Amino acid sequence: VQLQASGGGSVQTEDSLRLSCVVSGRTFSDYSMGWFRQAPGKEREFVAAVSWSGSTLFADSVKGRFTISRDKAKNTVYLQMNVLKPEDTAAYYCAATKVLFSYLVNEEKYYYWGQGTLVTVSS
Repeated sequence: VQLQASGGGSVQTEDSLRLSCVVSGRTFSDYSMGWFRQAPGKEREFVAAVSWSGSTLFADSVKGRFTISRDKAKNTVYLQMNVLKPEDTAAYYCAATKVLFSYLVNEEKYYYWGQGTLVTVSS
């Protein structure tokens, strides 16, 4: 499975960005998808996930501001980020897994990873 993330950039506080992750090489609909991020000097952390059935999960820090969705026809998962804050600055990674919904917050449970796409939010 190959994952290709894109959509990062430099924005101002309260701006919006949409990240995309295109999946190839396997049946996209079989996988649950997650987004993680890693800020400079910090460990990678969970941001959001969408299960193969469409259920979603969000980190508390992004609830109400970020949404995650998947387009099965395009083999793509999206992370819509609204009301961005400087603390959202990080490299964002998409990942794929088949584990149970309750494990989607755990990066160790993901099988495949895309390259990071950098999001910089300035005040």
